[in-house]
Amino acid sequence: MSTDSQHAILSIALMAAYADGHQADTERDTVRQLATSLGGSEGQALARVVQDVLLKRVSLLDAASSLEDAGQRQLAYEMAVCVCDADGRQSDAERVFLAELKAHLKLDPVVAAAFEREADAIVDAAEKAVPVALPAAVAAGPVVAASAASGADLDKSILNYALLNGALELLPQSWASMAIIPLQVKMVYAIGKAHGVELDQGHIREFIAAVGVGLTSQYLEQFGRKLLGGLLGKVAGRAIGGIGGAATGMAFSFATTYALGQVAKRYYAGGRVMSTALLQETFQNLLGPAKQMQTHYLPQIRQKAATLDAGQIMQMVRGR
Repeated sequence: MSTDSQHAILSIALMAAYADGHQADTERDTVRQLATSLGGSEGQALARVVQDVLLKRVSLLDAASSLEDAGQRQLAYEMAVCVCDADGRQSDAERVFLAELKAHLKLDPVVAAAFEREADAIVDAAEKAVPVALPAAVAAGPVVAASAASGADLDKSILNYALLNGALELLPQSWASMAIIPLQVKMVYAIGKAHGVELDQGHIREFIAAVGVGLTSQYLEQFGRKLLGGLLGKVAGRAIGGIGGAATGMAFSFATTYALGQVAKRYYAGGRVMSTALLQETFQNLLGPAKQMQTHYLPQIRQKAATLDAGQIMQMVRGR
């Protein structure tokens, strides 16, 4: 894939992130900082793309028209759908954006519809795993102290979620990364429940945002690494069997998920009194050691990636 094609696909993904017009300032700032997290030539390339999109130096039609290969056009659409689904159900503005994008890309309607069904299935599974909304009295719930035994169990569970999300990031299919945030939501839900607190998706997503983990920007960062690193095939999401074959690189989602889980454990064990500033400081302090851990666990992450299939992923997202 040429550099121009890579940049066009990333431009479309960034435009998808801003399609609803309601991105929080923290989310927009995180998107601008993606280049720093990538570093090197990849970071410089993404920085230029981000600047071009924010300054409106490239239009949706321009980006779509520059993709001549059918597989690349399908990949661009899949990435845009994933970004729009990052924070849950698509808004009306996002649906309008995706319809316009689909028209510009002149996609095969059968292939596009197949991916839309896969994406919708993940969103549906995520909503069934963790309620979208709970009665206020239930969501508030009593706070109870976790025992030492349950604390150890939570540590093991957090590690398992981190290993799984690291493996998902290594998969070449664009839809695989869609499962990472639902699994992070599910992890936080389980941690809250272990401390006697029932949470819905709204509360959990607010907590994740307060910690400083961007929902949309996570997808963009993962896709940016995959695309610029050459890990995405010509038509992502078509080869369901043996999806771990291209697993390589570094599983950065391991560190994010592990640090998020540990912050959540401290937050709910401590009675939910940590300020936003303290949550973000704690997360950043935990992120460094978690990145060292991800290097240690990389062989296990790669092994897990090589064994995952679509059915297993859906079951893990759906199960409670």
